[in-house]
Order: sequence, then C-alpha cells, then structure tokens
Amino acid sequence: MSNPESLLRDGEPPLRDAYARSGVDIDAGNEAVARYRDVTAGWRHPSQLGALGGFSGLFALPGDESRALVGSADGVGTKVLIASRLQRYDGVGRDLVNHCVNDILVVNAKPLFFLDYFATGKLDPAVAAAVVAGVQSACRAHDAALLGGETAEMPGLYQGGDFDVAGTIVGIVDRKDIPDPASVEPGDAIIGLPAVGLHTNGYSLARALLPESEWLSPFPEYGEGKTYADALLAEHPSYYNAVRAIQTVARVKVMAHITGGGLLDNVPRTLPPNCKAVFEQQRWTVPALQRELIARGGLAHEERYRTLNMGVGFTLIVPLSDAPKALAAVPAAQVVGWVEARADDEPQVVVHPARTA
Repeated sequence: MSNPESLLRDGEPPLRDAYARSGVDIDAGNEAVARYRDVTAGWRHPSQLGALGGFSGLFALPGDESRALVGSADGVGTKVLIASRLQRYDGVGRDLVNHCVNDILVVNAKPLFFLDYFATGKLDPAVAAAVVAGVQSACRAHDAALLGGETAEMPGLYQGGDFDVAGTIVGIVDRKDIPDPASVEPGDAIIGLPAVGLHTNGYSLARALLPESEWLSPFPEYGEGKTYADALLAEHPSYYNAVRAIQTVARVKVMAHITGGGLLDNVPRTLPPNCKAVFEQQRWTVPALQRELIARGGLAHEERYRTLNMGVGFTLIVPLSDAPKALAAVPAAQVVGWVEARADDEPQVVVHPARTA
C-alpha cells in the first residue's frame, strides 16, 4: 500500500516495490513507529517534550526551564557491507556522526556528546579502530565529545568479519528556538541543501541493482577516474554549518533531514495539516548514482522519491522574501519548491518531475 501522504502522478505505472523486494519494507517501518506510539502512549516521563516519531526526542533540561536536551540514535544501514567488502572503514564512522548531527539539527540543537556501538561476528581490532577513528574525526569537527561506546563480538548473529555500527547523540537547544510547524504558511519557499549520493539510506536496493562485481568498475558519470565504489561510499555530509549560515540571514521556520522515506515521508513531519509542500525536480540535479539505480530498477515516480533522497539531503522552509538571502549565504543551496494551502483529501507532498524535451 502506498503512503497516503504521497502522490502517484497520473499516467505513472503502479508502485513496483523494488526496495521491498530487496528486503526493506518502508510501510512496515511506518507501521512499527505507529505501534511504538501505541505501546508507549500509556505513560511518558513528565520532562519528555513531544511524541515519538520525530527526527529526535526532546527532554526538559533539569534546573533550566529555558533549554532542552535533544537525543537521537541511528545507524548507516547496509552501507557497512560495502565498506567491509572494500575494506574502507573510517568513512562509515563519519557517516554515522553526521547523520545523527543532522537529525538533531532539525530541532536546532547543538551537539554535546556522542556514543558509538560496534558489533561484529569476529572482532578485528584494526577494523574497529578505523571505524571509531572516523567517529572521532566527525565528533571533533562538531566540537562534540566522544564519551565512549560499546564493542560487541557476537558470532552466530554476525557472520565472520561482518559488522554493524550505531550511534547515540545528545545535544542542547534553547526552547524558544525549537521550530514550530504552525509557523509554516502558503507562499513560503523550500530551500534544499544538496545530497551527494545515497548518504545512509537505500543501500539494500543499491546492492540488489548493482552487484559487487561492478563496484570497482569505472563510473565516469560520477567523476573522472571514479568508480561505483566511490559513489556508493560518498560521505553522508553534515549540514550543520550550512544551516547556521542560513540562519544568520534568514528566518528558518522548520527543517527536515531527508533520509529513509525520502521527500515523501520526511517533509510531512515538518508541516501543519493545512499546508502541502510542492517540489519541482527540474530545480535541482539528481546524483549520478541515483539516476543509475532508477534506470536499472525501472523505479516509478513515487518509489524513487520515497526510497531515495533524489539529490536533496536537507530542507529548510523560509519566508519567500528571505530566500534570496539564504541562497547568498550558502551558494550550494537552491529553492526546490514552495508551500501551498492543502485540502483535507490532498497529499502533503507533491513532486513534479523534471520536464523532458
């Protein structure tokens, strides 16, 4: 069943569920979150702010009613399998931290500290150290403390040297600076910060469509002398500095980190019920790797915008009058869409595909 908050455009073939066939069911993930809300609805800590299901969670800072702690946990998906096969390890550590930083940035939080979790079937100290070196590097870039973590060796659960990584981040925000979706109104502009590749989502689909035998093959569409491996392991960027630069000149109303679920599932979290986001894909460039996967998988319109970030890694909604200042502050930023009034029976996100000649 397709997401009710997304739109299948007239004339498009039915959703093909290539991602589900590769082993990942986005609908099941959405249902799981809904059930989490159900099973946790009976009690919540009095200092907890907001409900489950956002990009991060907020907790009133004890002794200071003006600020809140912000926490988030995440991983990098099956990107670790590609890193393991290619023996390129430190990048996934940076991916992990940057992903978590972006998740708490959505509520304007500054990172404070990070903890990592490294699990494997057979521990190779050099591999673990390389992963944690990447974690430390990204923490240092954000002036966040790496307090520690956990290393687990679990033969039987993981095969051989296969490993997984996860991380938990805690940040802080002034409560007056927490974005309010109610401030969004028709006529606002949507600013997009570019994605450089898959970041940390869609890798099960990528591995299904792009076999390991091709990973080291040339991929000139990505860049001269580059391979598919380079495109697959492109670092998940942190948008922290870009967002702070925009905030110095523009009023940022809400933000979204475009991860699993793409534009169709992530942007609605930041909108009031009476508004919809309208994107026009011809305003930005889809990365070469994603164009390749779309062609190989024959991904229909809805599936590509729900499975992949499609070239937009982070969105910010600003007043239309502030858009030129935002673009001047971050040259890579682009106006990728706008906000319109929404009727009750309309989708909350619409993506118009690029026009063809």
